[in-house]
Amino acid sequence: MLAVGLMLAMTTWFSTSAVLPTLTDRWALSTGSASVLIIVLQLGFVVGALLSAALGLADRIAPPTLVLGAALLAAAANAAIVLADAYAPAVALRFLTGVFLAGVYPPAMKLVASWFRAGRGFAMGVLIAALTVGSAAPHLVNAVGGADWDSVLVATSLLTVLGGGIVGVFVAVGPFPFPATDFRWREAWVALRDRDVRISTVAYFGHMWELYAMWAWIPLFLTDRFDADGSGLDPSAVAFVVIAAGAVGSVIAGRWGDRVGKARAAMAAMLMSGTIALIIGAPGIPLPIIVVLAVLWGVSVVADSAQFSAIVSERCDQRFVGTALTVQLALGFLLTVATIWIVPWLRDHVSWWAAFAVLAPGPLLGAWALRRLGPADSVDDGSPPTA
Repeated sequence: MLAVGLMLAMTTWFSTSAVLPTLTDRWALSTGSASVLIIVLQLGFVVGALLSAALGLADRIAPPTLVLGAALLAAAANAAIVLADAYAPAVALRFLTGVFLAGVYPPAMKLVASWFRAGRGFAMGVLIAALTVGSAAPHLVNAVGGADWDSVLVATSLLTVLGGGIVGVFVAVGPFPFPATDFRWREAWVALRDRDVRISTVAYFGHMWELYAMWAWIPLFLTDRFDADGSGLDPSAVAFVVIAAGAVGSVIAGRWGDRVGKARAAMAAMLMSGTIALIIGAPGIPLPIIVVLAVLWGVSVVADSAQFSAIVSERCDQRFVGTALTVQLALGFLLTVATIWIVPWLRDHVSWWAAFAVLAPGPLLGAWALRRLGPADSVDDGSPPTA
């Protein structure tokens, strides 16, 4: 139920991205202005995550209730863009959507961790799979019947309300809750002094360098390639398949991570995604190969995500887990601003090859960092969790 609720609630994340070409024409936007509509949500999410942690909302409010309230607010902010129908208020409303979604995703991760000790990597992988499908869903809504931009925003807002309601009504805190703690930057520094936590955080930054820029701009890349080849394929439908394919990768990596080690699973995914980033934009690749590479990129680009949270939640001093995860999350999403801005600029001034190749150093360096992780990475032997 938590996975279903998160999948629906996160549909507002890329709601404007799915209709960005339409909004670009409607509001006469430059490439930079269009990028801001994506970037500002990332910044709002960072602000929301830090505010939530500083105020201790996840400790003061039952996480299912917090997810429900935040989902309702995110849906309202997203739907209000239809009423505003102008660029400046849309930027402000996208920022607020990001702030409110910070009350959905992190508490959901904390909720699922409270239900698992053994098998936590797989459980978090399922949750990331749900987030991935939810992030891809606006492209599907856009593809179905050639939906208007305002219909896409209204539909994703309604789905977010439904998702928040499912979590608020049907999900409870598990038997292994994390202790309530106050957020302190000093504690984040103490947590990062742990070698394994520090290595995992560096690798996570490499993962985030690639992930959201790929998710944000793969639809535009597919549009350009389909138009150039005259294929007649619907880029929105294919973009949905590409991004949603990450759900498969997340579940596989989660199961594999519990059995052979979370670092190994994350490394394999990062090596695969980094390699595809280097080659997918190269000229002369036949369109069918491009589509296959894009789907494989979608599978691998997010497969490692849950493993970083699981590693930190297991290896970090349990007094500092919440703070460590919050700082990791906030700094990682802040990093995405750079690549979301760089990719379309390189596409306009150089080529798609250069635009996507610039993402490759992130996962490749992240995989290199994980090689240095200590041997304590747990492997699930299938035994039940212990109190």
